[in-house]
Amino acid sequence: MKKEKITLMGMLFVSSMHFAQSDLDRVIKGGELLLGGLTILKVANSNPKTDNKVIESMCVKNKLADKITVKITGINSDGEEVKKELVIQKDGKECLLQLPKGIYQYEIVLNTSEIYKKGEYNFEDKTTMIVKQE
Repeated sequence: MKKEKITLMGMLFVSSMHFAQSDLDRVIKGGELLLGGLTILKVANSNPKTDNKVIESMCVKNKLADKITVKITGINSDGEEVKKELVIQKDGKECLLQLPKGIYQYEIVLNTSEIYKKGEYNFEDKTTMIVKQE
């Protein structure tokens, strides 16, 4: 029994003198690589819906000095007219979710009811428009 205690004490003493084989930086980098690999595999296995008729989101950022109003009009794939209006504060951002894909006319109106910009845009994918001083 005494011999077993000495062996146990010796093992504890010897094990406390060993150092870790890798430092914390290497362990963190290894974890990042593993997580990145798993993320790539997850994205590769997901099946995107290419026949989707709506876009996830359409956002507008306002970089002008005052608030603006963005009016969007268009026709969806069913032939129905789509009208949307966003009021965006100075340095603000507003988004439309689940907007049908298509060609839309947009009009950016300043706080003074003056039309700042007018145009046409084909919304096919998630988009962010930035309105700034030209």
